[in-house]
Amino acid sequence: MPSHSQNWLNQNLKTILLLGLIMATGFFFGKLYTENQALKAGIDRSATGQPVKVNQPPSRPQGPDKTTLAKMPEITEKDYRRGPKDAQVTLVEYSDYECPFCKRFHPTMTQVMDKYGDKVAWVYRHFPLAFHANAQKAAEAAECAGADAGQKAFWKFTDLYFERTNSNGTGFPLDQLADLAAEAGANKVKVQKCLDDGTFAQKVKDQMAGGQAAGVSGTPGTIVVTKDGPQEIIPGALPYEQVEQIIKKYLDS
Repeated sequence: MPSHSQNWLNQNLKTILLLGLIMATGFFFGKLYTENQALKAGIDRSATGQPVKVNQPPSRPQGPDKTTLAKMPEITEKDYRRGPKDAQVTLVEYSDYECPFCKRFHPTMTQVMDKYGDKVAWVYRHFPLAFHANAQKAAEAAECAGADAGQKAFWKFTDLYFERTNSNGTGFPLDQLADLAAEAGANKVKVQKCLDDGTFAQKVKDQMAGGQAAGVSGTPGTIVVTKDGPQEIIPGALPYEQVEQIIKKYLDS
């Protein structure tokens, strides 16, 4: 005949098993949560249970180092520059006329020059991406305008182009490049012949190659240069406030 304790056990076996299952489930999910939190914090645990650091992503994107940046071709009289030659900081922008981010960044650079024009210079170099069909010819047109009518025409062409292109490769018609150059102050007939002859095609390609050697991998890619050489790269179309903070690091107080 079953004892009183056996009767109680039989009557409550399902309840005991259910409580055991709940406790085991709670332990499992509790351990899983703890491990998940540890991984978020960059901690893993070895088989001994001791905390071990695991690889963590860097706190900010890693740009090219100074050795790579130093491969940027030297700024010369052949460059198109806004601002003084003896500026404390020179921003060398590698840009694509058909890049939507370059279009967005252009007013930011203009704002920088409006505020720091006596301390900051802006050098424009070409970096036409292969998937932007009209970018190479747009860059050549800017060079043709500059060759015919000087710095002012180059920069006016550049300003007008970014105002009017819809970007993304074919945002400004190729058959209107000479007209735009004429609006910027150059001779339309000379610019068209320059374009047809591909006079500056190699220069544009060489500038892109120089940017790649210095670590530029996309547009806009703007290299900050001081009297001690290239210092860092401004990656992409950062807002004005962030660009200003980078510039301030290199300006005399």
